[in-house]
Amino acid sequence: MDADQVLAFRLARSGLADRDARELAEAAACPASDFARDAALLALAARAEDVSREAYDHAVDTGDLVVAHIVRGAIHALAPGDLALYGRALIAHDDGELGAQLGRQVQRLAAEKRFAPSEALEEVATATKDALAKGRALNKNELHEELRQRVRADLLPWCRSCRSHHVAPMLWRYATVKAGARLDSERRYRMGKPGRTPAASEAVGRFLGFHGPANPGDFAEWAGLAKPHAQRLWDEVAGDLAEVPVGKSRGWLMSADTGALESPPAAQGIRLIPPGDPYLQKPNRPLLAPDTKLRKRLFRPVASPGAVLKDGRLAGLWRVKAKGRKAELTVEKLGRLARRDLEQEAERVAELRGAAEAALVVA
Repeated sequence: MDADQVLAFRLARSGLADRDARELAEAAACPASDFARDAALLALAARAEDVSREAYDHAVDTGDLVVAHIVRGAIHALAPGDLALYGRALIAHDDGELGAQLGRQVQRLAAEKRFAPSEALEEVATATKDALAKGRALNKNELHEELRQRVRADLLPWCRSCRSHHVAPMLWRYATVKAGARLDSERRYRMGKPGRTPAASEAVGRFLGFHGPANPGDFAEWAGLAKPHAQRLWDEVAGDLAEVPVGKSRGWLMSADTGALESPPAAQGIRLIPPGDPYLQKPNRPLLAPDTKLRKRLFRPVASPGAVLKDGRLAGLWRVKAKGRKAELTVEKLGRLARRDLEQEAERVAELRGAAEAALVVA
């Protein structure tokens, strides 16, 4: 199986082969990271027609689309029915594995203060529920203030950047996951409705449906799980998997998806996809940008550019910045890419970001 075929399968499964009139929740079937300004909005608009900021905000506030901390404790936009699967279901029960999930800061605090990670998570999650009870909506700073009043001092380390004591970042993020909280269009935390928590192994099939063929290590990294935890979930669905050769390595796919991998649909059109887009996650990076220098430029620790796709192939890098009432988009071509191909997409990005017009620069 060559890289082009794998990428074509993943592109189609991520919803980028063709843009159509799907609902926002359907466009978010593969959760869209919202770590940067408007990232999830731009990702969904690359997949669905007629997306506007107003429609997006309305869907978030009515619950037709959920924005919440889920895998890796990161904020994503996702379909409402998937909140429990990508959230609560993937929280580790073993303290060693939960410590790995919550990160080194929490592991260090747990060792110094002699508390169990599960005990700390339960305490902060309960405090989060109490703070958001009776329909309250709190921004991040307000939520931190409420948590300061409700949790023990051992869980409130000093934060140099904030110059205050607050719950360790990964601990409070996962506490919102355990509590079932979500964010509204004003970026305030509210209680959500995660519903029944499904079997966590269902997430393996979902992951492979978007990012397969892959291996247990890929799943562990994507979901933010300790490797033994990820392997157990993988083993639960092993009977439903098919092994697929990918270059000189091997990966696995849901057996039901082997036909789709063999004959993926052809992609059409131009897409400006934002940094953090589901299609730009780690499983795709070495295939999408096999050149090491290009990959380092496209996937930076901070301030990564977005990717320009032409008929499914990487054709350029793009950035946007506000310049007065305009959104200035700069595109660096990596292949054949005409200015007229980019103009409509540049206008789409500008409108979604609330700019009066787009100023397109093609280098």
